[in-house]
Amino acid sequence: MPLTDAKIRNTKPGDKPIKLTDGGGLYLEVRPTGAKLWRYRYRIAGKENVFAVGEYVQAPTGETKEQAQARRNAGMLTLAEARARREECRALVKQGIHPAHQRQADRLAIHAESANTFEAVAREWIAKKKPTWTPYYLRQVERFMEADVFPKIGKHPIRNVTAAQLLEIVKAIEGRGAESVALQVRQWASAVFRYAVATLRADADPAAALKGAIHRPKIEHRKPLTRDQIRAFIKALEGYAGYRTTVIALRLMLLTFVRTVELRGARWAEIDLDRAEWRIPAERMKMREPHIVPLSRQAVELLRELHTYTGGRGMLFPNYRNPKTCMTSTTLNRALERMGFNGKDSIGFSAHGFRATASTILNEIGFRPDVIERQLAHAERNKVRASYNQAEYLEERRAMMQQWADLIDEMAKGGDKVTPIKQAAA
Repeated sequence: MPLTDAKIRNTKPGDKPIKLTDGGGLYLEVRPTGAKLWRYRYRIAGKENVFAVGEYVQAPTGETKEQAQARRNAGMLTLAEARARREECRALVKQGIHPAHQRQADRLAIHAESANTFEAVAREWIAKKKPTWTPYYLRQVERFMEADVFPKIGKHPIRNVTAAQLLEIVKAIEGRGAESVALQVRQWASAVFRYAVATLRADADPAAALKGAIHRPKIEHRKPLTRDQIRAFIKALEGYAGYRTTVIALRLMLLTFVRTVELRGARWAEIDLDRAEWRIPAERMKMREPHIVPLSRQAVELLRELHTYTGGRGMLFPNYRNPKTCMTSTTLNRALERMGFNGKDSIGFSAHGFRATASTILNEIGFRPDVIERQLAHAERNKVRASYNQAEYLEERRAMMQQWADLIDEMAKGGDKVTPIKQAAA
């Protein structure tokens, strides 16, 4: 006769285990300790087996779905739930599968899902990508992931993360006015999911569905300095009351027009003052190719002076607060702000604008675009050519860099004459 809750409650423990049969192989074992345990008896290949289903509990009143699921996960089953579990076990037995083996496999799968959280997979993806990224880009990815993504979905199994959850994250970033960051976060999340799919830890990329969800802001290119503004900049720089190393950094930005991150992270081992060359290794370049910067006479003079300040350290421009790191981009832009070139009610010039300034003027005065682009270390689409072009046009670039420095001196004096490149090369 099938069991009832009343019969189970009224059965008192004895000196020996008591078996209460429900039918279909399911029974309840009442132990002398008072424990009431569900058991399922079955046969596979003619051999009898007993599967421990769980422990009996009377159906709680006012229980939420989440509470009920947590109770079942702990093995506490009501009469109805034990009967449902029996049917699941019978289906497995018909396939020749032991319920205990299936439960072990399920537990391992749950453990694997828990180990493969979004954060765990993301950090694994970051570690694999790290050798191909610049230190700046690596810090950028880690900083925004740790600030905006991991707190929301980091502990979720990556297979369970939904497009709706990702949309909430990127919309929140967009809401604070950081549309470009929101776009990058979506792209990074998408790359993490594609990596998870490739390593069999996710089935799809939910971030792919969010393309177009964030409005891409219009890119406002920094205006280059005019010749009159260069003259005003040099005059303001000469009167700047901040650190001399900051003055030298800004002057070198104008003379070399490298990227700010390339200058700030420069190391003395990269500089050869006797040969008047600065060789930036591939790992510090945006395009991951080594780059040669010919140094003008004026740049060499500045570097010799800088060497008296920081020559005993590895970096040209160490951070004063943390000497193990380099000068921050904020240092340069803050100096420009104090000189009236950056910030509110200014021309809106940033340290990165020196590149556009040099490019514009050098093109205007007739230097070959290929030479200028090579010195700017812009992307080389031909990968075979890119593997050996770090020294391409090097002699022309040397002449151009010296003439650029001479032109800056002329502009500082109030003139703007420049010697034609052919004459200088001769």
